Formats: sequence, C-alpha cells, structure tokens
Amino acid sequence: MSERTASPIDLHRPAWIDEFRAFIMRGNVVDLAVGIIIGVAFTAVVNSLVKDIFTPIIAVIQFLIVSFAVFWMIKVLTRLHIREEAAPAPPPPPPRSEVLLEEIRDLLAARRDQP
Repeated sequence: MSERTASPIDLHRPAWIDEFRAFIMRGNVVDLAVGIIIGVAFTAVVNSLVKDIFTPIIAVIQFLIVSFAVFWMIKVLTRLHIREEAAPAPPPPPPRSEVLLEEIRDLLAARRDQP
C-alpha cells in the first residue's frame, strides 16, 4: 500500500507541492541556498573583524595623530613664551630717594669745584 491509501482520511495532495519539491531539489537552488548561508556567516565574521580589530586600531592611530599635533602646538607656544621672557626688560626707574641723593651729590661736587 502506498502512503495515500494508508491514511484513514483520504487527503488529496495538490500537484503544485510535487512541482515545488522538484524545483527545490534541483542543484541550482540548493547551491544558491548554501551560498546565501555561507555569505551571511562570512558577513558576520567580517563585521566582527572590522568592529573589534580594525576600528580600535584606527582609534589608536587617530589618538596618536591628535596627541602629536597637540604636542607640537604646545612646544611652539612654549618657545614663543620663552622668547618673550628672554627679551631684556628695561630697568626699573631708581627710587625717588636715590634720585634726590644723586642730585645732592652733584650739587656738592659742583660747589667744591668752584673757587
């Protein structure tokens, strides 16, 4: 007895199911399904590789570039600041008491020189 006659209820299987089964079992469709599954798995591996390995390396390289630029900027600013400090400042004016003492000295020296 076949499967159709063995069931107590006489269910009639549509013909399109057999056609669909024949279509699915062709080599091309199975190969396509395997290719899609492998492609999805490979995409997951590549995404993980990029996200977990390449992106942190790029962030480290970006950090090094920024820190190097900041280092050189600070170095230039420090040199400019040292040059400003190294320029000789004019001497401060003498205190008022010194000025007066110098004038007294000059007047006394002038008196001595007169006959």
